[in-house]
Amino acid sequence: MQIEILISFTGYLLVMLAIGFYFYFKTSDLSDYVLGGRGLNPSVTALSAGASDMSGWLLLGLPGMMYSDGIVGSWIALGLVVGAYLNWHYVAKPLRVYTHHLNDSLTIPDYLANRFEDKGNFLRIITAIVILLFYTLYTSSGLVGGAKLFEATFDIAYADALLIGTFIIVSYTFLGGYNAVSWTDFLQGILMMLALVITPVVVIFELGGISNALHSIQTIDPTHLNMLSGASFISILSLLAWGLGYFGQPHILVRFMSIRDENEIHHAKYIGMGWMIISVIGSLSVGFFGLAYVVSNGVDLADSEKIFITLSQLIFNPWIAGFLLAAILAAIMSTVDSQLLVSSSVLTRDIYHAIIRKNASNTELVWIGRATVIGVAFIAWVISADKNSSVLALVSYAWAGFGAAFGPLIILSLYSRNITKYGAIAGMLVGALTVIVYKQLEGGIFDIFELLPGFIFSWIAIVVFSKYGTSNPSSINKKFDEVQNRLK
Repeated sequence: MQIEILISFTGYLLVMLAIGFYFYFKTSDLSDYVLGGRGLNPSVTALSAGASDMSGWLLLGLPGMMYSDGIVGSWIALGLVVGAYLNWHYVAKPLRVYTHHLNDSLTIPDYLANRFEDKGNFLRIITAIVILLFYTLYTSSGLVGGAKLFEATFDIAYADALLIGTFIIVSYTFLGGYNAVSWTDFLQGILMMLALVITPVVVIFELGGISNALHSIQTIDPTHLNMLSGASFISILSLLAWGLGYFGQPHILVRFMSIRDENEIHHAKYIGMGWMIISVIGSLSVGFFGLAYVVSNGVDLADSEKIFITLSQLIFNPWIAGFLLAAILAAIMSTVDSQLLVSSSVLTRDIYHAIIRKNASNTELVWIGRATVIGVAFIAWVISADKNSSVLALVSYAWAGFGAAFGPLIILSLYSRNITKYGAIAGMLVGALTVIVYKQLEGGIFDIFELLPGFIFSWIAIVVFSKYGTSNPSSINKKFDEVQNRLK
């Protein structure tokens, strides 16, 4: 282990912990801990949303797909960019206005319970269960990515690497809550983008330019240059369907809820989309051109998801390698911390405060939030114990689950006054169950990414059960009209 890499890594981790300690003393109530007091500026909102969205998938999973499958993997990037833009354009501002208008809703279950006046907390509980179910898988994907990084970098056992990564991420999330998570994500987003710009540029230069790099790839495997190679209509549709997931990801939606002024969302949208497009192109390039580089240097890469790690160690001096490896850790941490915090927020606000102890003090709620961060992290750590777990496989399951369960409901709740509580419950259950069932089936139409059928069936269930069930009381429609008038 080179001392320069160790110093770079350690310095980065100390900065993250310092941010956690700083915001520990700035956190006074539950609103501060779970939503930052709705005080984020546009830049922090945009980059923290992007960083928490992309996670280790951006530096491990996506480059790994491009390395093994070639340019056909770029279909997924196209779907994600379009989905992210539509989410910023159509969901961000209405959700910020609606959640603030409805009793200052702090979480997605909180918003849905207030939106449909769920006095019995049935909708709130179902929403919380769905979030906790899929976040244990999603958080596990980040911990697996972190463990792979520590394992490859420090040459330590996977179990030890997993424990170290989990401890670091939990520490600053536990201390500083939402503000710590958002500001660390902001810095991590900058670090990730720089790494994804520098690495492919240097790789292409080392290969003698783009023409030589493309020729090398042509020689290695001509199918890597064909965007339709080995692709069927179902596989392309599945990759594009990833974009639908954005509408239902709680850790992204809460960023929209926390911006200090809804009129700044337009500014944040362009910052966020600019960051995303640059980062995704860089990620695709790392895997695509990385294949030519490792083959030309006689490197046998057993795990395609480690292509970025391998390139950073082969090409750069130890100081820069440490910076690039820290970028991978940043990508992982930026999502895991957000997922832990959302899970903690749901358990604290929507279970403990709303149902168990309605008179709990702000201090008590903050400490319950911190305790639940540790609890959720422990469960995810247990799931992550299998070192053969795929980051992309775990992410795809959770991404599909959230997108199908919440995506149609969030959109319809913001734009349709005719959606009812029973439609909302039906849509969540149908979307989540469709993803779970489809995941177990194989062959034919069941090979399609489970998010797409889950999204469609959830939308249908919401509309049907809202139409034929009990209609909304006038108070719900009145609030809906008030928000629509404010958005005009």
